[in-house]
This record gives sequence, structure tokens and C-alpha cells, in this order.
Amino acid sequence: MEIILVKDVEKLGFANDIVSVAPGYANNYLIPQGFARAATASAKKVLAENIRQQSHKEAKLVADAEALAEKIAALSLRIEVKAEEGKIFGSVTGADLAEAMKGRGVEVDRKNIVVDGVKTVGEYEATVKLYKQVRATVKFSVVAAE
Repeated sequence: MEIILVKDVEKLGFANDIVSVAPGYANNYLIPQGFARAATASAKKVLAENIRQQSHKEAKLVADAEALAEKIAALSLRIEVKAEEGKIFGSVTGADLAEAMKGRGVEVDRKNIVVDGVKTVGEYEATVKLYKQVRATVKFSVVAAE
């Protein structure tokens, strides 16, 4: 029996895949649980149209993310922290970088910024996740506050 997966199913396929499974597996588990629907001719046409529309939306989202990635890569941030003899009190986090970027006109969620333990004064890089495979690297310097 052919079905269209609505959600990702481990060892079977990803959402919007058309797969063949045993009728009992489809009728007794996948369809009632909301993991799949029957792959009728009309359902296949609807799926093809949905995929076509999603590809246009996805292309726009990727283009926007890449433009933002270029903007972020051009930034050079300066984070002022309390420090003593080169060691800072606490650490620089994604929230600190998000705040610094916001001050420069770039809005990024702090949860999307990956920064490794910054515990000393110096030059560093952080990765910003913008979209599925789109990443940007932001350079920042940590300096002691006067």
C-alpha cells in the first residue's frame, strides 16, 4: 500500500515522502496515529503542488538568511566586561553577543548563537545559526571595562 508520510518516521522516511508499506501497518498504525495518509491520485496532486509552493518559500528564506549572514560576517563586535589580569568575571554568552548585535542593527535570537567558553580577554569567533544549513561567523573582541 502506498502512503504519504505527514511526519518523519524513523527507518521509513521523511515528511512528504511517498512510501510503500504493508496495508496492516498503514491502516492500523501510521494513518490512525497521524503519521501518514493514503496516497490517492488526488492526494499525490495536492502533495506535488504543496512541494512546489514550499520550494518557492524555502528559496526566499534561504536568500534572506544568506543576506543576513553577509551582514553578520561584516560585523566586528566589541564586548566590554569586568576583568582582572586578563581573566573576566563570568563568561561571554550568546545573550551578550545578541545584545551587541542588536545595538548594531542586527536582530538575532540568542539561542541561535553558538559561542564556546570565553573566559579571558581577547579575540574570538562565534557561529550564528540563521536557517537550516545557513551559518554565519561573527568576530568579536572581549576587552576589560575601564
